[in-house]
Amino acid sequence: MNKKITLMLIALALLFYFVSYAFGEEASKIKFEEESFNFGNIKQGKVLTHIFIFWNEGNETLKIKNVRSSCGCTAALVSKKKIDPGKKGELKVVFNTKGYQGNVSKYVYVDSNDPKQPVKKLFIEAEIDVPPQPKITLDKYSLDVGLLLEGENIKARTKIMNSGELELRVNCSHKNAMFYSEGKKISFPLKIPSGKSVEIEIEIPSQKRKGLVREYVLIKSNDPNRQSLSFFFSGYIVSKLQLKELFVKYRDKLD
Repeated sequence: MNKKITLMLIALALLFYFVSYAFGEEASKIKFEEESFNFGNIKQGKVLTHIFIFWNEGNETLKIKNVRSSCGCTAALVSKKKIDPGKKGELKVVFNTKGYQGNVSKYVYVDSNDPKQPVKKLFIEAEIDVPPQPKITLDKYSLDVGLLLEGENIKARTKIMNSGELELRVNCSHKNAMFYSEGKKISFPLKIPSGKSVEIEIEIPSQKRKGLVREYVLIKSNDPNRQSLSFFFSGYIVSKLQLKELFVKYRDKLD
């Protein structure tokens, strides 16, 4: 009995194999000329383009359902979404190297009606060389300045650093702010040599404001990767009466 069952199972398995094979022969089949491409050494900032060529090696119409790519890379069909048997299609991949450095790899996924390869993964890579350039960083990007007395100017400090190889040139803007460094008013553009830093003080008139205040300063530079960034700061403005009431309320806890 067990022998008969075993023979039946083998027969069913063989039948399933031949049926699957037969149907597979009639299916669509995607075949790429190449599945990866290396751009080699490239200078940062270049926009790279490559076209992947593929064929339909099956006997049924190949249907491209979707094309997806990893962050920083875009991919789009140059040809039609339906490829007849024996015909070719093209897929264009574009990669903007701005902001990237060193060895970078990106992937593209092609979804189709190929029963054996419903998702095809393509691969591009490049070694991105970064030329000498300035590089801006701040020691802080936001600050809570705490309690402020009514009529008092809003003041905040941040340090601008240049960790690049070339001179950094910086412009700060705010409609009402005044900018100082070491007690002297700053004349923009502020020039910061490689490896150096400058602490700036930002002073904004409170203009009889009360309660919570939020401000930001726009900082623009010649750093090609961070041409614009913002420094945020906030505080809370109280009147003299409010300050006195707070002092009375918490006087015992201050002793």
